[in-house]
Amino acid sequence: MEQIQHNFVTVRGLKFHVAEIGTGSNVVVFLHGFPEIWYTWRHQMVAVADAGFRAIAPDYRGYGLSDIPPEPERTSFADIVSDLVAILDHLGVNKVFLVGKDFGVWPAYHVALLHPDRVSAVITLGVPYLPPEPPKFHQSLPEGFYISRWREPGRAEADFGRFDAKTVVRNIYILFSRSEIPIAAENQEIMDLVDASTPLPPWFTEEDLAAYGALYEKSGFRTALQVPYRSFEEDFGITDPIVKVPALLIMGCKDYVFKFPGIEEYIKFGKAQELVPGLDIIYLPEGTHFVQEQSPELVNELILDFLKSHI
Repeated sequence: MEQIQHNFVTVRGLKFHVAEIGTGSNVVVFLHGFPEIWYTWRHQMVAVADAGFRAIAPDYRGYGLSDIPPEPERTSFADIVSDLVAILDHLGVNKVFLVGKDFGVWPAYHVALLHPDRVSAVITLGVPYLPPEPPKFHQSLPEGFYISRWREPGRAEADFGRFDAKTVVRNIYILFSRSEIPIAAENQEIMDLVDASTPLPPWFTEEDLAAYGALYEKSGFRTALQVPYRSFEEDFGITDPIVKVPALLIMGCKDYVFKFPGIEEYIKFGKAQELVPGLDIIYLPEGTHFVQEQSPELVNELILDFLKSHI
């Protein structure tokens, strides 16, 4: 991992941290989710670089080592998409493979929809492509559903504010590694769902946690709560939601996202492939929401097989 280079590029008025390794002409851009930063892709970046690809993993605005925007609460998914295209332009990269995890699926697919000439294929982990309309999961889940809580201005800030950043990341990693949706009782906050004595997942080390904790200590959580959780209603004005590029979904069977209302049926019974006709789906029986960190060698192999078949 020490081979990974860390650069900064200034676009759209902000300085972005970009982790990079490899020199191949075929470029793979990795887009993180929450509570992650570029570091979540450390295993995959080295693997694709060793296979002859150039790997790039930016921290979004307000995340990791990238600048925090002047008004984090005004950040949008459109900003994330425009930032990504601007970073690629700055680096002189015309066409890429996009790999998105968790909410990184949204910018990955929106770049593919809005700039199809820039995208060779899309790989997503943990979340399928969803049509560009506001999700309605919260309407059929209890009030304590974590996304509903974190969408409420001030609620998560107060909850997270009781702990240091490292503890917040620790708790979320433990929660998101389970196979049940995090839902708090009426008299609980989301952070209360994890006991201080609960161990980290076996594949996530104290060193990993320290890396995340230090970066969220720097950035805080203001931008991260805005995008994704408070931006799901955003309208991109997309009139044709059909994805025209090849795609791969890697889904852990023990991923809590499978418990979201309608998601398992959407993935397994063909609806996802109606919207992404070139979609392949691979299920990992023991996989959780963090398959890229839980089973890096297997995920690396799946990603490389797909990339090599679409060069």
